[in-house]
Amino acid sequence: MVLVFGRFILAFILAMAAVAVIAPRRAPAADLIVTLDQAKLLKFPDRLATIVIGNPLIADVSLQPSGMMVITGKGYGLTNLIALDRTGNVLLEKSIEVRGPQHVVVVYRGPDRETYSCTPTCERRITLGDSPAYFDVAIQQTVARNGMAVGNSAPPPPK
Repeated sequence: MVLVFGRFILAFILAMAAVAVIAPRRAPAADLIVTLDQAKLLKFPDRLATIVIGNPLIADVSLQPSGMMVITGKGYGLTNLIALDRTGNVLLEKSIEVRGPQHVVVVYRGPDRETYSCTPTCERRITLGDSPAYFDVAIQQTVARNGMAVGNSAPPPPK
């Protein structure tokens, strides 16, 4: 009886250990979280010579003369930033996660998707993942409006 009970306990412990090993784990948190189409500031280290972005479609970095880096969210996902000195030594390494915007309403019409920014009233928003027809119309309107704002008298002709 004791032998059977001992084997049962051993089997139970081994089963729990196996579950702990193969169980899904949460992804590690990013060092820096940026919202899509927004920017965050980060002080760059002294002796900085080179900046490397793992995937520039997810995040972009520009250096400012004030010693700051502007990190802009370009697409959804996780990437990394590495800062090197002139000899190739790593001065800084950070992971960057770009998340979707807050305060938006997403409307699905069958397979088509439209996004609206609702702060406080809902207006069209150009967002990655929107259906091409909606996205293209919003882009054309934005380009025309920006052109008129900088002095172009007539909006570009529709495509």
